[in-house]
Amino acid sequence: MKILITGGAGFIGYHLTRKLTAEGHKVVIVDDFSRGVKDSFLKELQQDYDVELKSGNLLDTAIVDEIESDYDYIYHLAAIIGVQNVLNRSYDVLANNVILTINAIDIAKKQEHLKRILFASTSEVYAGTLSYHGLEFPTTEDTPLTVSDLKHPRTSYMLSKIYGEALLRQSNVPYTIFRPHNFYGPRMGMSHVIPELLRKAYNDENDGKLPIFSADHKRTFCYIDDAVELITRLAACEDAEGQEFNIGNEKPEVTMREVGEIVIEVTGDILEIVELPPSPGSPERRCPSMKKTISYTEYEPKMSLKDGIKKTFEWYKSNIFEGDEVCEK
Repeated sequence: MKILITGGAGFIGYHLTRKLTAEGHKVVIVDDFSRGVKDSFLKELQQDYDVELKSGNLLDTAIVDEIESDYDYIYHLAAIIGVQNVLNRSYDVLANNVILTINAIDIAKKQEHLKRILFASTSEVYAGTLSYHGLEFPTTEDTPLTVSDLKHPRTSYMLSKIYGEALLRQSNVPYTIFRPHNFYGPRMGMSHVIPELLRKAYNDENDGKLPIFSADHKRTFCYIDDAVELITRLAACEDAEGQEFNIGNEKPEVTMREVGEIVIEVTGDILEIVELPPSPGSPERRCPSMKKTISYTEYEPKMSLKDGIKKTFEWYKSNIFEGDEVCEK
């Protein structure tokens, strides 16, 4: 199989590439490195598995003509993400994410034997429904989607992904949509809650205290290896075509304070948790129903939260906190 991954130098793309190449597939990554990084891990994949890296900006429509027409699968991961980007560059997030998806679909349309394009949406698509109507938990994929207040910057990211889902549904190309729920693991960058807490705890940045925003808010987390296994199984499942799926864990639901307690235990620090106010726009609860995804993939996530945070800490300690690797932006 020949596979194209847009935004493939990033967190999810790297781990997808690692799995797909190990299975013998030819993987081509296209990335402009606005977030992804050319670290030793990506270079190792290039050397050991002949991963082809195309430096290119998917916002430029010229790239549609430059990409070959012999791909079996396309994983469209390229997007502007991250809370600070959403708050500070809300227009760019909305406009550029839509352009990225349109160009990815145009690349898909020119393929001669495309089996599927897989689109990375977001769990944020449920935020408007939660805000106005409330949600059932665990939340199923057939939940009606409602747009949040258009004046709020956070709406830009969610809306760009809802628009992306709509584009795929009207595109006449074979697709599967997956909605990530709190993936975590090695090489994910520092602008995410688990590596951020690990850094603060390990460096004792607050004199014996570990500040945690939204401490009573509940989440479930999914280790990246489990997430990648689910995504690739959906790609291989013919019945998953034309459908949307949650990717994450249904349990355990934990408060952010409990996440902090695990971080303290894993790092071996003696710290006092300090509860800070909720982050603006942060939902009090987010928990996906995984029944549909597990039914289609015949796979259930295996990594426990404590073991996953431990593996993540070991990677960050070796490569970032005490090493000289660069991190995803």
